[in-house]
Amino acid sequence: MKFAEIEQTEGHLVEAHGPGWVRISGQRYTQGLILTPAEIVSPWGPACASELDLEHLLDLTRFAPEVILIGTGQTTALLDPLLQAPFIQQRIGVEWMTTAAACRTYNILVAEGRRVVAALIID
Repeated sequence: MKFAEIEQTEGHLVEAHGPGWVRISGQRYTQGLILTPAEIVSPWGPACASELDLEHLLDLTRFAPEVILIGTGQTTALLDPLLQAPFIQQRIGVEWMTTAAACRTYNILVAEGRRVVAALIID
């Protein structure tokens, strides 16, 4: 799916996505990645959401986010609620959703100037 044109803000935005890929700032990615307005870390994480562990997620706190979006692939995965405990203590919001939904939500939060990190599993 290609996104509608939005006014460019500073930083990386998701331009399009489809099964097995996302395009960010003109570059196509086919492996999991961490996305912030300032940085793209690729490859990142497990091949599927069932392999996500606390170590993968704690790596995201180094970006000092107020919100973390976890794109779990083509389907929404129900992950262990205990994985959220460290983030609740730090007052960091964590949301699990499909990777497509995480891409859309990420762009909206960046446009609002929020400190957001998206961890996207590409499957």
